[in-house]
Amino acid sequence: MKFAICIESSHQRGMGHFFRALNIVEFLTQAGEESILIINQDQASLQILDDRKIPYIVADYSDVTGNWEKKIIKNFQIEVWLLDKFQTGRELAEHVKNENILLAAIDDCGEGAQYADLHFCSMLFQNLRGKHIYTGKEYLILNQEIKKFRRKRSKLEKILITMGGSDTYGVTIEVLRILKIRGWRADVAIGPNFRHRESLFKEISSDCMVYQSAPSLIELFYQYDLAVTGGGVTCFEANAAGLPCIMIANELHEVDTAKYIETFGGALFAGYYQNIDERLFDLDQLQIENMSIAALGEFHLDGMENIYRIIKKYREKDK
Repeated sequence: MKFAICIESSHQRGMGHFFRALNIVEFLTQAGEESILIINQDQASLQILDDRKIPYIVADYSDVTGNWEKKIIKNFQIEVWLLDKFQTGRELAEHVKNENILLAAIDDCGEGAQYADLHFCSMLFQNLRGKHIYTGKEYLILNQEIKKFRRKRSKLEKILITMGGSDTYGVTIEVLRILKIRGWRADVAIGPNFRHRESLFKEISSDCMVYQSAPSLIELFYQYDLAVTGGGVTCFEANAAGLPCIMIANELHEVDTAKYIETFGGALFAGYYQNIDERLFDLDQLQIENMSIAALGEFHLDGMENIYRIIKKYREKDK
């Protein structure tokens, strides 16, 4: 099968969907499938794709009448169009379906989701749309590198703050302030679209590490006992590696996801970034070992395999 993976990445949107797409590409390559990434113009993301030699096409998502989707499908003989851009418009989805190929979506809350033949919703909980909908954490797409870096934590010594590839609202700086008041130090991981460097270096202690676009966030997790993250994929991946988390929602749609993750026992939700519950940062109260054990038992790494199996079955049935 030939896949088109359609995503959006920017400082404002964040880079969670972008990094998830890299996991999808890696899985498909190992499965012997061809894929091409469709992405908006975002220099930080394109640089990563160039460095990794991942094929891509830059699309203008504001063009809803040109039907550039048809040209891509014909030129690359696309058989499966996979949406992972969060808010797909109706026109894009219609253009794809007009070419009679399979349209699959991942956690898409846009109007276009209603046209999806398959919709995998592991991080979306409201207004689920599509012909066939699959829900639950068994469809979480997580980095397979986690297999090499899982471990149980037993006490709190080292803290990492990682608020995503862009940290749109500079929540990292606020978390540093909250921890400093309580006598805790923390290292920080920032991504390629981070734009708050001046404020960060004013707040962070000189004995703390700042990791800029770490080659492997998963490998970095191994060194730490607690992570402060957003309410998205990063927390799932940290928990899957046995790393307890405190989550802060950068966007309103992350609130439901963060509350969902909290139910499994490996993470605590400290609220939306505009109203952080600072009481959760009284870290002496955390049951680190219990949180780590709970996280290790709940999150597994076969989500993309499950999605791929369903896509193959659907296509075989449809022929």
